[in-house]
Amino acid sequence: MLDGCTPWPADTAARYRRNGWWRGETLGDLLRAWSTTYADRTALVAGPDRITYRELDARVDRMAAGFARHGIRAGDRVVLQLPNVGEFVVVAFALFRVGAVPVFSLASHRASEIRHLAELSGAVGYVLPREHRGFDHLGLARRMLAEVPGLRRAFVLGGGSGDGDDRFVSLADVDADPKPGYPAVASDVAFFLLSGGTTALPKLIPRTHDDYAYQVRTVAELCGVSADDVYLAALPVEFNFTWGCPGVIGTLSRGGTVVLAEDPSPDRCFDLIAAERVTVTSVVPTVAQLWLEAAEWGGADLSSLRLVQIGGAKLPPELAARIEPVLGCRLQQVFGMAEGLLSMTRDGDDAHTVVHTQGRPVSAGDEVRIVGERDEDLPPGQVGELLTRGPYTLRGYYRAAEHNRRAFTADGFYRTGDLAQRTPDGNLVIEGRLKDVVIRGGDKISAGEVEGHLLTHPLVSRAAVVPVPDEYLGERTYAFLVCPAQRPTLPDLKQALHERGLAEYKLPDRVEFVAAFPLTPLGKVDKKVLAAAAADRAAPRDWAPAT
Repeated sequence: MLDGCTPWPADTAARYRRNGWWRGETLGDLLRAWSTTYADRTALVAGPDRITYRELDARVDRMAAGFARHGIRAGDRVVLQLPNVGEFVVVAFALFRVGAVPVFSLASHRASEIRHLAELSGAVGYVLPREHRGFDHLGLARRMLAEVPGLRRAFVLGGGSGDGDDRFVSLADVDADPKPGYPAVASDVAFFLLSGGTTALPKLIPRTHDDYAYQVRTVAELCGVSADDVYLAALPVEFNFTWGCPGVIGTLSRGGTVVLAEDPSPDRCFDLIAAERVTVTSVVPTVAQLWLEAAEWGGADLSSLRLVQIGGAKLPPELAARIEPVLGCRLQQVFGMAEGLLSMTRDGDDAHTVVHTQGRPVSAGDEVRIVGERDEDLPPGQVGELLTRGPYTLRGYYRAAEHNRRAFTADGFYRTGDLAQRTPDGNLVIEGRLKDVVIRGGDKISAGEVEGHLLTHPLVSRAAVVPVPDEYLGERTYAFLVCPAQRPTLPDLKQALHERGLAEYKLPDRVEFVAAFPLTPLGKVDKKVLAAAAADRAAPRDWAPAT
């Protein structure tokens, strides 16, 4: 385990191994086994490239040797910033085989985030595109190499520096004859995921070979993934949802085919679904709504789809209920986090469970508590903070000792910050974030609850509630609404919500109508931007509609 990581207690790790959850397998070794089993089946489709399992394994071997030739060693950290291209998968597995640790970065990250990730992780390498969507990533890499101590080499998709600077290596030249015996250990950190949220720079989440191999094996089985499945990576591949829930790795583990989409727009993804006969994909609610609107116009061939996973944010029941009749496939609600815990609805669940809950934890080893303000356990039906620990849930963020003291209980339960309740039959209902509240005159109002009620109004397409400072009440409730056809008045909205039984103090104090919401890179509504806009009416509202 790297210095700065919090290991599982020895007795806990031993129990996970006895139960067969951790099998001592590295992700690099698993790919080799899959390539033997599924040899000439198509593993990846990325643009015009179609790569078999045998070819993928060979490319990974050669790139692993190439990284070693360029000085990357076991334990080295490497920032990995690539869009949804086949090279992302090859680079990640090549670094696994070297024993190096990729730090997954968003393609949309810029100097502030890359500097933070490189400094926090102690990265020695940086993998990036030369240019992506008009942005000069090569120029960013020059700046990072000049500003970040220890960062010594950049590996560039699309060519080197062009000026003979040997610190820049074309990714195509990271190639050498394979050598056996790369020193990866299953209990080692395999890669770092990034914490979510929009209020601060991300924290690093260490995921080991043992815990991630267990996660993808369990979820692939639960989702019934087989060699006949074709998974569409519509969201960024570096997200936990896309990478391993079951995502890219889970599909490869069963001999299926992974299709990489440049973006999640319905125009692009619907064409790929039809052409590649995609059977499974995963999206966030904002993307799901766009897909539903596009599908209702007709003309798209989505007949191959059997399962659409939706997670990453609260899925309104009204939207959930439209998935099966409009897209013609089964909906699976997913609640999960890069830190670990995954909860999903199941194939045999009734319609009410699928539409109104986020299912049950995927592992028999998942321990879940729902607690009140004094950490007392709450009975089913009561809303409290969700705490969890288990065989694929971290025990501490990387190099974040002070934060870890607040984020974990003394006995290792992770404080998710999510508000949830458990139904009598054991399903989880995620009610929102602990901090996604408005404290109005001392009363705590769940933004998610108010949003859910607003979305039942026939004129409201989308809703987001944030607090706005108030001299007398501390905060007031400010609702941003997207209403494409006609705008209801605030009194009309209040009357409709009152008739639904919403308490008087929870009714919106102010309403603003906008054409679209600002979004985070994952497609979640960026409430930090909305809260700033609510506090400053002069702030720009030129948020582009989601595409």
